[in-house]
Amino acid sequence: MIPTITAFERSPDGGRGQARDMRVRWALEEVGQPYNVRLLSFGAMKQPAHLAVNPFGQIPTYEEGDLCLFESGSIVFHIAERHAGLLPEDANARARAITWMFAALSTLEPPILELVTAVIIERDAPWHAERLPLVEDRIRKRLAELSRCLGGADWLNGAFSAGDLVMVGVLRRLNRSGLLDEFPNLAAYVARGEARPAFKRAFEAQLAVATAASGGR
Repeated sequence: MIPTITAFERSPDGGRGQARDMRVRWALEEVGQPYNVRLLSFGAMKQPAHLAVNPFGQIPTYEEGDLCLFESGSIVFHIAERHAGLLPEDANARARAITWMFAALSTLEPPILELVTAVIIERDAPWHAERLPLVEDRIRKRLAELSRCLGGADWLNGAFSAGDLVMVGVLRRLNRSGLLDEFPNLAAYVARGEARPAFKRAFEAQLAVATAASGGR
């Protein structure tokens, strides 16, 4: 059965691959699983039909037969569990890969999203200039810790895994911030993820939606 995922009809990022459906697309491409995409407007995301799948009215969702999932991390984990290629066979290595998925979503992503909020939503607030350096320093602390863990390795847990897929997806939100450039091994790590053929296929698929939404400009 071919699963169906949901994505923005008109993504706020304009096709830069920052929306969370990108992680799910990438995982599906890595394991070679065909999928369908149902595009949703912001209005449709708040309608009963979509809220029945995701009670928070967000994307992505994943539907396969009677199974309906939401939250990108949960969906990527489901894909990795069902298909070979994203989780190691060794039990301990598998557990470590799953731990890195949680670390990406629970430890790295929150301060990074705080930066997005500070830059986009709070930029006109009178305290913006004081708050922004504090947020950036919290991110630097986490990046320094991650940089030490990665060291000179290509991936966090030996071979590429779902842990790397989710971590790279989270770190890509910093591509325009300059913060990753302060940690060359992390910048190279993200570049390796973006160079994977499966990533490129997923990126082009979501970019095509953004291009069509903007009238091909």
